[in-house]
Amino acid sequence: MTVTGAVEGARLGTTLMHEHVFINLLREYRGTGLIQDLPLMRSELERYREAGGVTLVDVTSAELTWGASPDPGGMYRARPPASAEHTRAPDNVAALHELSVATDVRIVLGTGHYRDPYLAYDDFDRRSVDAISELLVRDLVEGFAGTRIRAGLIGEVGSDQWFISAREERNLRASARASRRTNAAISTHAARWPVGRRQLDLLLEEGVSPGRVIIGHCDTVNIPEYHLDLARSGCYVQFDTIRPGAEFALNTRVSHIVSLIRAGFIDSILLSHDVCGRDHLHAYGGGGFDYISRHFAKRLAQAGVDAGELDHILIENPRRALSGEAG
Repeated sequence: MTVTGAVEGARLGTTLMHEHVFINLLREYRGTGLIQDLPLMRSELERYREAGGVTLVDVTSAELTWGASPDPGGMYRARPPASAEHTRAPDNVAALHELSVATDVRIVLGTGHYRDPYLAYDDFDRRSVDAISELLVRDLVEGFAGTRIRAGLIGEVGSDQWFISAREERNLRASARASRRTNAAISTHAARWPVGRRQLDLLLEEGVSPGRVIIGHCDTVNIPEYHLDLARSGCYVQFDTIRPGAEFALNTRVSHIVSLIRAGFIDSILLSHDVCGRDHLHAYGGGGFDYISRHFAKRLAQAGVDAGELDHILIENPRRALSGEAG
Protein backbone atom coordinates (compact mmCIF):
# COMPACT_ATOMS: atom_id res chain seq x y z
CA MET A 1 0.00 0.00 0.00
CA THR A 2 1.49 3.34 -1.11
CA VAL A 3 0.26 6.92 -0.80
CA THR A 4 -1.13 6.67 -4.35
CA GLY A 5 -2.81 3.30 -3.81
CA ALA A 6 -2.05 -0.40 -3.84
CA VAL A 7 0.87 -1.64 -5.95
CA GLU A 8 1.76 -5.19 -6.90
CA GLY A 9 4.81 -6.36 -4.97
CA ALA A 10 6.69 -7.09 -8.19
CA ARG A 11 6.50 -3.39 -9.10
CA LEU A 12 8.11 -2.05 -5.92
CA GLY A 13 11.62 -2.27 -7.37
CA THR A 14 14.60 -0.99 -5.40
CA THR A 15 13.22 -0.05 -1.99
CA LEU A 16 14.58 1.85 1.00
CA MET A 17 12.86 0.45 4.08
CA HIS A 18 13.57 3.08 6.75
CA GLU A 19 13.55 6.77 5.81
CA HIS A 20 11.95 10.08 6.76
CA VAL A 21 10.86 12.75 4.28
CA PHE A 22 9.24 15.35 6.55
CA ILE A 23 10.18 15.09 10.23
CA ASN A 24 10.35 17.13 13.43
CA LEU A 25 13.19 15.96 15.70
CA LEU A 26 13.84 19.38 17.24
CA ARG A 27 13.24 17.92 20.66
CA GLU A 28 16.62 16.20 20.39
CA TYR A 29 18.39 17.87 17.48
CA ARG A 30 17.82 21.63 17.64
CA GLY A 31 20.14 22.47 14.77
CA THR A 32 19.25 19.89 12.14
CA GLY A 33 16.13 18.05 13.31
CA LEU A 34 13.47 19.75 11.20
CA ILE A 35 12.79 18.86 7.57
CA GLN A 36 9.71 20.58 6.16
CA ASP A 37 10.74 22.08 2.81
CA LEU A 38 8.69 20.51 0.01
CA PRO A 39 10.77 21.79 -2.98
CA LEU A 40 13.95 20.67 -1.23
CA MET A 41 12.61 17.18 -0.61
CA ARG A 42 11.35 16.95 -4.16
CA SER A 43 14.93 17.54 -5.33
CA GLU A 44 16.26 14.90 -2.91
CA LEU A 45 13.72 12.31 -4.04
CA GLU A 46 14.41 13.05 -7.70
CA ARG A 47 18.06 12.21 -7.09
CA TYR A 48 16.99 8.89 -5.60
CA ARG A 49 14.80 8.17 -8.65
CA GLU A 50 17.66 9.04 -11.01
CA ALA A 51 19.86 6.53 -9.17
CA GLY A 52 17.37 3.75 -9.87
CA GLY A 53 15.30 4.01 -6.71
CA VAL A 54 11.63 3.17 -7.04
CA THR A 55 10.09 2.93 -3.57
CA LEU A 56 10.76 4.56 -0.21
CA VAL A 57 9.25 3.61 3.14
CA ASP A 58 8.62 6.61 5.37
CA VAL A 59 8.47 5.41 8.99
CA THR A 60 7.89 8.82 10.57
CA SER A 61 5.70 8.01 13.56
CA ALA A 62 2.93 10.29 14.78
CA GLU A 63 4.95 12.26 17.30
CA LEU A 64 7.52 13.21 14.66
CA THR A 65 5.07 14.59 12.09
CA TRP A 66 3.48 17.49 13.94
CA GLY A 67 4.93 20.75 12.68
CA ALA A 68 6.92 18.93 10.00
CA SER A 69 4.59 19.63 7.09
CA PRO A 70 5.43 22.34 4.52
CA ASP A 71 2.80 24.68 6.03
CA PRO A 72 1.68 23.34 9.43
CA GLY A 73 -0.51 26.35 10.13
CA GLY A 74 -2.34 26.07 6.83
CA MET A 75 -1.73 29.72 5.94
CA TYR A 76 -0.88 29.10 2.29
CA ARG A 77 -1.62 25.42 1.69
CA ALA A 78 -5.10 24.03 2.33
CA ARG A 79 -5.22 21.39 5.01
CA PRO A 80 -7.46 18.29 5.01
CA PRO A 81 -9.94 18.06 7.90
CA ALA A 82 -8.19 17.51 11.22
CA SER A 83 -9.17 14.99 13.86
CA ALA A 84 -8.49 14.64 17.57
CA GLU A 85 -8.01 10.91 17.01
CA HIS A 86 -5.21 10.80 14.48
CA THR A 87 -1.90 8.99 14.47
CA ARG A 88 -0.30 10.97 11.66
CA ALA A 89 -0.88 14.61 10.74
CA PRO A 90 -3.19 14.75 7.67
CA ASP A 91 -1.37 17.73 6.10
CA ASN A 92 1.88 15.75 6.27
CA VAL A 93 0.21 12.87 4.46
CA ALA A 94 -1.13 15.16 1.74
CA ALA A 95 2.34 16.64 1.13
CA LEU A 96 3.85 13.16 0.77
CA HIS A 97 1.17 12.25 -1.75
CA GLU A 98 2.05 15.39 -3.71
CA LEU A 99 5.76 14.50 -3.66
CA SER A 100 5.13 10.94 -4.79
CA VAL A 101 3.11 12.10 -7.77
CA ALA A 102 5.68 14.76 -8.69
CA THR A 103 8.78 12.54 -8.45
CA ASP A 104 7.37 9.13 -9.44
CA VAL A 105 8.84 7.68 -6.24
CA ARG A 106 6.43 5.29 -4.57
CA ILE A 107 6.09 6.17 -0.88
CA VAL A 108 4.84 3.71 1.73
CA LEU A 109 3.75 5.31 5.00
CA GLY A 110 4.08 3.94 8.48
CA THR A 111 1.55 4.48 11.24
CA GLY A 112 1.98 4.26 14.98
CA HIS A 113 3.84 5.85 17.86
CA TYR A 114 7.56 6.30 18.36
CA ARG A 115 9.33 5.68 21.71
CA ASP A 116 9.98 7.28 25.08
CA PRO A 117 10.22 10.15 25.84
CA TYR A 118 7.96 11.01 22.90
CA LEU A 119 5.16 8.80 24.28
CA ALA A 120 4.79 10.87 27.45
CA TYR A 121 1.64 12.79 26.53
CA ASP A 122 -1.88 12.75 27.88
CA ASP A 123 -3.69 11.31 24.85
CA PHE A 124 -1.49 8.22 24.74
CA ASP A 125 -1.73 7.63 28.49
CA ARG A 126 -5.52 7.83 28.49
CA ARG A 127 -5.92 5.10 25.88
CA SER A 128 -5.85 1.37 26.46
CA VAL A 129 -3.65 -0.94 24.40
CA ASP A 130 -6.66 -2.06 22.37
CA ALA A 131 -7.81 1.52 21.81
CA ILE A 132 -4.37 2.48 20.48
CA SER A 133 -4.42 -0.61 18.29
CA GLU A 134 -7.83 0.31 16.84
CA LEU A 135 -6.48 3.62 15.52
CA LEU A 136 -3.55 1.86 13.88
CA VAL A 137 -5.93 -0.56 12.20
CA ARG A 138 -8.01 2.38 10.96
CA ASP A 139 -4.94 3.98 9.38
CA LEU A 140 -4.06 0.69 7.69
CA VAL A 141 -7.53 -0.29 6.52
CA GLU A 142 -9.46 2.96 5.99
CA GLY A 143 -6.87 5.74 5.80
CA PHE A 144 -5.38 8.48 7.95
CA ALA A 145 -7.95 10.80 9.53
CA GLY A 146 -9.46 13.16 6.98
CA THR A 147 -7.89 11.31 4.05
CA ARG A 148 -8.26 8.11 2.05
CA ILE A 149 -4.51 7.53 2.09
CA ARG A 150 -3.66 4.32 3.91
CA ALA A 151 -0.59 3.28 5.84
CA GLY A 152 1.42 0.36 4.50
CA LEU A 153 3.11 -0.82 7.71
CA ILE A 154 3.46 -0.04 11.42
CA GLY A 155 6.46 1.94 12.57
CA GLU A 156 8.77 3.06 13.56
CA VAL A 157 7.96 1.98 17.10
CA GLY A 158 10.49 1.01 19.68
CA SER A 159 12.70 1.65 22.65
CA ASP A 160 14.87 4.54 23.80
CA GLN A 161 17.18 2.56 26.09
CA TRP A 162 18.45 -1.00 26.56
CA PHE A 163 15.13 -1.95 28.14
CA ILE A 164 11.47 -1.56 27.18
CA SER A 165 9.66 1.01 29.30
CA ALA A 166 6.07 0.59 30.46
CA ARG A 167 4.75 3.01 27.81
CA GLU A 168 6.88 1.36 25.14
CA GLU A 169 5.53 -2.04 26.11
CA ARG A 170 1.95 -0.82 25.64
CA ASN A 171 2.95 0.72 22.33
CA LEU A 172 4.55 -2.50 21.09
CA ARG A 173 1.59 -4.60 22.22
CA ALA A 174 -0.82 -2.26 20.41
CA SER A 175 1.33 -2.53 17.30
CA ALA A 176 1.36 -6.31 17.58
CA ARG A 177 -2.42 -6.53 17.82
CA ALA A 178 -2.85 -4.25 14.81
CA SER A 179 -0.35 -6.35 12.88
CA ARG A 180 -2.21 -9.56 13.68
CA ARG A 181 -5.45 -8.08 12.38
CA THR A 182 -4.00 -6.62 9.18
CA ASN A 183 -0.81 -8.64 8.50
CA ALA A 184 1.11 -5.34 8.38
CA ALA A 185 4.83 -5.49 9.10
CA ILE A 186 6.17 -3.83 12.25
CA SER A 187 9.35 -1.74 11.91
CA THR A 188 11.13 -1.01 15.19
CA HIS A 189 13.60 1.47 16.62
CA ALA A 190 16.31 -0.41 18.51
CA ALA A 191 19.39 1.79 18.45
CA ARG A 192 22.71 1.42 20.29
CA TRP A 193 21.72 -1.55 22.48
CA PRO A 194 20.55 -5.08 21.55
CA VAL A 195 17.03 -4.31 22.76
CA GLY A 196 15.63 -5.65 19.51
CA ARG A 197 15.76 -9.14 21.00
CA ARG A 198 13.41 -8.06 23.80
CA GLN A 199 11.17 -6.30 21.28
CA LEU A 200 10.95 -9.42 19.17
CA ASP A 201 10.15 -11.61 22.19
CA LEU A 202 7.33 -9.28 23.22
CA LEU A 203 5.86 -9.22 19.71
CA LEU A 204 6.08 -13.01 19.45
CA GLU A 205 4.34 -13.26 22.84
CA GLU A 206 1.46 -11.29 21.29
CA GLY A 207 1.26 -13.82 18.46
CA VAL A 208 3.00 -11.89 15.67
CA SER A 209 4.84 -14.02 13.13
CA PRO A 210 8.60 -13.28 13.18
CA GLY A 211 8.44 -12.73 9.43
CA ARG A 212 6.31 -9.63 10.02
CA VAL A 213 8.93 -8.01 12.31
CA ILE A 214 11.73 -5.69 11.18
CA ILE A 215 14.26 -4.91 13.90
CA GLY A 216 15.74 -1.51 13.08
CA HIS A 217 19.11 0.19 13.56
CA CYS A 218 20.96 -3.12 13.89
CA ASP A 219 24.06 -1.52 12.39
CA THR A 220 24.30 0.77 15.44
CA VAL A 221 24.82 -2.33 17.60
CA ASN A 222 28.29 -3.71 16.90
CA ILE A 223 27.53 -7.24 18.10
CA PRO A 224 27.52 -9.80 15.26
CA GLU A 225 26.04 -12.46 17.55
CA TYR A 226 23.00 -10.20 18.04
CA HIS A 227 22.44 -9.94 14.29
CA LEU A 228 22.80 -13.69 13.90
CA ASP A 229 20.41 -14.40 16.76
CA LEU A 230 17.74 -12.17 15.21
CA ALA A 231 18.19 -13.73 11.78
CA ARG A 232 17.90 -17.24 13.21
CA SER A 233 14.67 -16.17 14.92
CA GLY A 234 13.12 -15.41 11.52
CA CYS A 235 12.73 -11.63 11.65
CA TYR A 236 14.34 -9.03 9.40
CA VAL A 237 17.69 -7.57 10.44
CA GLN A 238 17.78 -3.98 9.23
CA PHE A 239 21.02 -2.05 8.70
CA ASP A 240 19.49 1.34 8.20
CA THR A 241 21.89 4.11 9.22
CA ILE A 242 24.14 3.75 6.17
CA ARG A 243 25.53 7.21 5.47
CA PRO A 244 28.84 8.74 4.41
CA GLY A 245 31.23 9.06 7.31
CA ALA A 246 34.12 7.40 9.09
CA GLU A 247 35.81 4.55 7.23
CA PHE A 248 35.65 2.32 10.30
CA ALA A 249 31.88 2.72 10.58
CA LEU A 250 31.31 1.98 6.90
CA ASN A 251 33.66 -1.00 6.90
CA THR A 252 31.96 -2.37 10.01
CA ARG A 253 28.58 -2.21 8.31
CA VAL A 254 29.94 -4.00 5.25
CA SER A 255 31.41 -6.69 7.49
CA HIS A 256 28.10 -7.26 9.32
CA ILE A 257 26.16 -7.56 6.07
CA VAL A 258 28.65 -9.90 4.42
CA SER A 259 28.78 -12.07 7.54
CA LEU A 260 25.02 -12.59 7.51
CA ILE A 261 25.02 -13.37 3.79
CA ARG A 262 27.76 -15.96 4.15
CA ALA A 263 25.98 -17.48 7.15
CA GLY A 264 23.00 -18.16 4.89
CA PHE A 265 20.70 -15.34 5.99
CA ILE A 266 20.54 -13.13 2.90
CA ASP A 267 16.72 -13.32 3.11
CA SER A 268 16.83 -11.52 6.47
CA ILE A 269 18.73 -8.37 5.45
CA LEU A 270 17.23 -4.94 4.77
CA LEU A 271 19.17 -1.75 4.02
CA SER A 272 18.40 1.95 4.34
CA HIS A 273 19.82 5.35 5.36
CA ASP A 274 17.44 6.67 8.06
CA VAL A 275 17.58 10.18 6.62
CA CYS A 276 16.21 12.20 9.54
CA GLY A 277 18.11 15.49 9.66
CA ARG A 278 19.01 18.27 7.26
CA ASP A 279 22.67 17.30 7.46
CA HIS A 280 21.76 13.95 5.90
CA LEU A 281 20.50 15.63 2.72
CA HIS A 282 22.58 16.39 -0.38
CA ALA A 283 21.70 20.06 -0.06
CA TYR A 284 23.49 20.19 3.31
CA GLY A 285 26.45 17.96 2.48
CA GLY A 286 24.96 14.55 3.32
CA GLY A 287 24.51 11.40 1.28
CA GLY A 288 20.78 11.73 0.65
CA PHE A 289 18.54 8.85 -0.33
CA ASP A 290 20.86 7.57 -3.07
CA TYR A 291 24.03 6.90 -1.07
CA ILE A 292 23.48 3.14 -0.97
CA SER A 293 22.80 2.91 -4.70
CA ARG A 294 25.64 5.16 -5.82
CA HIS A 295 28.34 4.48 -3.25
CA PHE A 296 27.72 1.82 -0.59
CA ALA A 297 26.84 -0.77 -3.24
CA LYS A 298 30.41 -0.46 -4.56
CA ARG A 299 31.81 -1.20 -1.11
CA LEU A 300 29.66 -4.31 -0.90
CA ALA A 301 30.81 -5.39 -4.36
CA GLN A 302 34.45 -4.96 -3.32
CA ALA A 303 33.70 -7.23 -0.34
CA GLY A 304 32.38 -9.96 -2.64
CA VAL A 305 28.64 -9.24 -2.74
CA ASP A 306 27.54 -9.80 -6.33
CA ALA A 307 24.84 -7.88 -8.21
CA GLY A 308 22.29 -10.65 -7.78
CA GLU A 309 22.77 -10.71 -4.04
CA LEU A 310 22.44 -6.94 -3.79
CA ASP A 311 19.24 -6.98 -5.86
CA HIS A 312 17.91 -9.68 -3.57
CA ILE A 313 18.50 -7.44 -0.55
CA LEU A 314 17.21 -4.19 -2.11
CA ILE A 315 14.31 -5.57 -4.16
CA GLU A 316 13.22 -9.05 -3.14
CA ASN A 317 13.49 -8.71 0.64
CA PRO A 318 11.53 -5.42 0.83
CA ARG A 319 8.84 -6.95 -1.39
CA ARG A 320 8.40 -9.84 1.01
CA ALA A 321 8.59 -7.61 4.08
CA LEU A 322 5.91 -5.22 2.84
CA SER A 323 3.57 -7.70 1.17
CA GLY A 324 3.89 -10.59 3.56
CA GLU A 325 4.39 -12.88 0.57
CA ALA A 326 6.74 -15.82 0.66
CA GLY A 327 10.00 -15.86 -1.31
